[in-house]
Amino acid sequence: MGAMNELINRQSVGVLAGILVTAAPAARWPALAGAGTGLAELSLRQRTDQVSAALVADLAHLPDPGYATAAHVLRKALADPGLTGWILWPVSEAAVTLALESDDARDFGDCLAFLAELTPRLTGEFAIRRLLARDPDAALQAIRTWTGHPDEHVRRLASEGTRAYLPWAVRVPALVQRPEATLPILDALYRDPSEYVRRSVANHLNDLARHAPAVVVSTAAGWLAAPDANTAWVVRHGLRTLVKKGHPEALALQGFEPASVAVSELRLDRIEVAMPGDLGFEFEISNSGSERARLAVDYAVHYRKANGSQSVKIFKLTALTLAPGETRTLGKRHAFKPMTTRVHHPGLHALELQVNGLRHGRAEFNVRT
Repeated sequence: MGAMNELINRQSVGVLAGILVTAAPAARWPALAGAGTGLAELSLRQRTDQVSAALVADLAHLPDPGYATAAHVLRKALADPGLTGWILWPVSEAAVTLALESDDARDFGDCLAFLAELTPRLTGEFAIRRLLARDPDAALQAIRTWTGHPDEHVRRLASEGTRAYLPWAVRVPALVQRPEATLPILDALYRDPSEYVRRSVANHLNDLARHAPAVVVSTAAGWLAAPDANTAWVVRHGLRTLVKKGHPEALALQGFEPASVAVSELRLDRIEVAMPGDLGFEFEISNSGSERARLAVDYAVHYRKANGSQSVKIFKLTALTLAPGETRTLGKRHAFKPMTTRVHHPGLHALELQVNGLRHGRAEFNVRT
């Protein structure tokens, strides 16, 4: 995470200050100059907030201060190709702060337009969240027009900035409470020519699956009824969480219908895993029915928690089709190593198989840290 923090540093703040001096020669930027110091112990988000607050403070001392004047200066700065990278995050946040403080309703829409202008250099997906929170209907009305924008970065912003659970971003309650509100954006973009945009659409759909699975399944079914060459991938990626959870309708959309299968006992290559290490497992799966069976084969790891209970996480193994009577041997090695996203606790763990959403077998093992 330390390397991520350094995306905004004293040097990048100095570059921003130099560009602003050129954009507004009569202005002074003392708060911004001071913001470049004292960054070492701050996270990336904290650095963004510090630089953004300094920008707002300095922009307040411009002649005729307010959003309109600040936007004019920031747009002049943006004309410099050297203004790029993560230093634009605090620039975008400063613009949003001033727009939300403005009494002129036009500044809200202009700030959205400014974020669209800025996003090809970095992204406006984080700053746009506060505009969505203030007036989701007005923001979404403007954002929907971006789905036809010639720049793929702006089209992606329409999808990425409106995700319900965008990583690193503030939550927007309306996006969770009204899952249908962003569907016109996704419907306009799921066949986008850019993979960059389509991946965002799939991740957006997967976000919605956390609280609106019925909406997600219905939307995916509509897309599959009017597909292009990339629609199958978008739907598969967008349904990945529901498929892992064994959602019957999501599985059926992917061709994983209920099937008669026989699964052998799980064979582990050890009963104790020393961290860092890995666990190998193997099993046989057979089609015991009279029809060909398309199978989504996953596995669940039951991790020990600090309080002694267990939490489960599903991992993809494979998808395969078995003829009647056919048997296949499958296996994998699963790694146990320190991760920033998971703390491993010593003690009893377990592994289960999951086939088309149904669990099969259970094998227990210990992890030693």
